[in-house]
Amino acid sequence: MKEVRIGGVPEHFNYAWYLGLKNKAFRSRGINLRWKDCHGGTGEMVQALGNNTIDLAVVLTEGIVKAITDGNQSKIVQTFVQSPLIWGIHVAETSPYLDLSELKNKNAAISRKGSGSHLMAYVNAQQLSWDTDHDLKFKIVKNLEGGIRALTDGEADYFMWEKFTTKPLVDNNTFRRIGECPTPWPCFVIAARNEFIKNNSDVLHSFLEIINGISKDFKSIPEIDQIISKRYGQKQKDVQAWLNSTEWSQKNIDENTIEAVQQQLIALDIIGRKLPYSELVKSI
Repeated sequence: MKEVRIGGVPEHFNYAWYLGLKNKAFRSRGINLRWKDCHGGTGEMVQALGNNTIDLAVVLTEGIVKAITDGNQSKIVQTFVQSPLIWGIHVAETSPYLDLSELKNKNAAISRKGSGSHLMAYVNAQQLSWDTDHDLKFKIVKNLEGGIRALTDGEADYFMWEKFTTKPLVDNNTFRRIGECPTPWPCFVIAARNEFIKNNSDVLHSFLEIINGISKDFKSIPEIDQIISKRYGQKQKDVQAWLNSTEWSQKNIDENTIEAVQQQLIALDIIGRKLPYSELVKSI
């Protein structure tokens, strides 16, 4: 039995992994899958890959591209979610801010540097024609709970997080969502440490085959909207809207998409150079 350690956010996007564990789909192929909840998001996962505390991660595309460019010894082995991630832009319910333009030069809560909440703040700023060198300020809050505290206590002014994950916080008047910012690329990829890829190609092939079988049929699971609604504390109509807008992938990320991600990150001065496709992506 081969132990495989994987990290991901404990959110509805990753329910397919829970199903694989529950149904012993990985174990039936000789894989002891050990799932690690990474509440700190992409920044935490990138650090865990670098520290060899996980072997793989279900991670945001822009975050892992930056991490590999910065020296993280990993590669993308497949796209997991093909559709964009819709980032909600939130303020505290009691905040005086009503429009995105009012957030210019205000403090953005981010989980970590290099995280999705950090990188997407730059994307949002560019879309609003802000000066990304001067109009962005950050408060590191570690995770969603930290974001709630920072906005509630006035330590930060706005917080970007996936809109359906934070929808219950909008419904209960913790947050107000005043805007949205979709990623200009597929949102989640599966990344693996280079050493793991080198030494476990057969295991990794079986691993991807299993999760692809689950994700391919995910939307057709009976009452999946009710199951996710109950498990993640979301309204059923919100889950249905999320399912309708989300497409899983069973293929690797293509060269044109990698080029587009790198061009965007260079334009935002988040990375200083482009890497060849082969240094970022490995086909299994």
